[in-house]
Amino acid sequence: MALMSSASASPSLSPARRAWLRFKRNRLGYWSLLIFCTLVLVSLCAELVSNDKPLVVRYEGQTYFPMLKDYPEKTFGGDFETPTDYLDPFIKERLNTGSNWALYTLNPYGPNTLNYFAKAPNPSAPTADNWLGTDDRGRDLLAQLLYGFRVSVLFGLALTVTGVLLGMVTGAIQGFFGGKTDLAFQRFIEIWGSMPELYLLIIFSAVFAPSIALLLILLSLFGWMGLSDYVRAEFLRNRQLDYVKAARALGVGNSQIIWRHILPNSLTPVVTFLPFRMSGAILALTSLDFLGLGVPPGTPSLGELLNQGKNSIDAWWISLSTFAVLVTTLLLLTFMGDALRDALDPRKADQ
Repeated sequence: MALMSSASASPSLSPARRAWLRFKRNRLGYWSLLIFCTLVLVSLCAELVSNDKPLVVRYEGQTYFPMLKDYPEKTFGGDFETPTDYLDPFIKERLNTGSNWALYTLNPYGPNTLNYFAKAPNPSAPTADNWLGTDDRGRDLLAQLLYGFRVSVLFGLALTVTGVLLGMVTGAIQGFFGGKTDLAFQRFIEIWGSMPELYLLIIFSAVFAPSIALLLILLSLFGWMGLSDYVRAEFLRNRQLDYVKAARALGVGNSQIIWRHILPNSLTPVVTFLPFRMSGAILALTSLDFLGLGVPPGTPSLGELLNQGKNSIDAWWISLSTFAVLVTTLLLLTFMGDALRDALDPRKADQ
């Protein structure tokens, strides 16, 4: 700890390096970052963790890769030309006869795989086959959570990036030029912010086919205004400083002043609010899915699982596991945001 403190105060370290060392000193935020990155990495490789197709099949001297290509049932001694159901007891028996073998994933179920051979009616409680149970359609809950977590995180990241870019551009224009430009943008934000966002989502969901792209566009139209105010305030403050006046005196153009001088010194609120904005994006997607206004049917969704848990009170495992995943995700992002805020706090620069 002493070594780290002395290193953070060393003048030879860059500001970014000192901020990173201060972030690491916040153990809760640092471990939250590691855990969150691990969960995201696992979800990105979900097909290799939870899939109803084996990784590799060795059958009668031939090697097959079912994840890369669909093989008809006749390939493995079946009677039909339809794609092979590798969870069928007959196929599993064929693949375990003699020198034949199949390497399955850790959880042998995909997000839309129906467990036709479950021993209990759906939704079924956790068993040795379905570790977290099944939902009301017989789909494995662990696979649903894994793939749903990936959809939520990727959507939240995309919405965060889009909102940050729009907020930075609009806030920079308002803060740098000020005057009538700032006044016109502020009146536009007041009018645009008073639009009933939920009603618009309901209208568009009735007119257009539901899709993640459409949902991303609609939410992005309203998700930039909060950050725009912070960037605007930073630009209004920084444009009066001496280094900006000196750049103007030297004949530097407005675009260069914005990009090279003011923007790098106005990024603190942007970076600080990234985890919190991502939390808000994940909550927005979950809420819309819960109301049936989110992702298309068949897409793994945390909100849909919460809705199933509401409709099936006796199936406590659906609500409990989904709630645990959602709360854990939001807590990790919140701890990361708190640590990032402390690391970039100028009042703690010498600590």
